[in-house]
Amino acid sequence: MSSKNKPKSLIMEAVHETASDIHHLGFIDKRKMREFDSLCLAPIQGYTGEKIQAIRKRYKLSQAVLASLLNTSLSTVRQWEIGKKHPSGPSLKLLDLLERKGLDVLI
Repeated sequence: MSSKNKPKSLIMEAVHETASDIHHLGFIDKRKMREFDSLCLAPIQGYTGEKIQAIRKRYKLSQAVLASLLNTSLSTVRQWEIGKKHPSGPSLKLLDLLERKGLDVLI
């Protein structure tokens, strides 16, 4: 587990650690381990319009290019940035990856 992805609780951390050990022994396959990962990690926090705009400007992207990277429409990115809508689902995860890992992850 990376330092950015904190577990939901100490109990979930213990469950994840146990599952990880069992996975390394070969009793849990990769697919099941990914399920444990997703259950044990805290959910991704939301993004405000200002934060999305700051991420976009950090990587010197236009709204159109960011929309293309996130596989969404230009109008959706515009609405996120003015606060009319908020990213969710895959877009939220991709924004989180972009913020944490950088542009190379999405290209």
